[in-house]
Amino acid sequence: MSVLNSWDSWKNFLGDRLHQAEDKGMHNEAVTDLAYQIGDYLAKEVDPKNDQEKVLADLWSVATPEEQHAIASMMVKLVQNNGTR
Repeated sequence: MSVLNSWDSWKNFLGDRLHQAEDKGMHNEAVTDLAYQIGDYLAKEVDPKNDQEKVLADLWSVATPEEQHAIASMMVKLVQNNGTR
């Protein structure tokens, strides 16, 4: 099963990656920029697999780049307490 099939699995996956980046010394601004790049890739290349991802894809599609950065930043905040840490 792909981590994209379940919203909770997706958040845990992202939380794990966030904690790994933080452990390696990546700064919050770099993490948020990477989240923006990943969000942009997913919006363009990956079909949403659940209702939450569909909402995010719809929001991303109508957002300005500045708003997309805000969405990415909020996703980072959302997953900070997720993962297996």
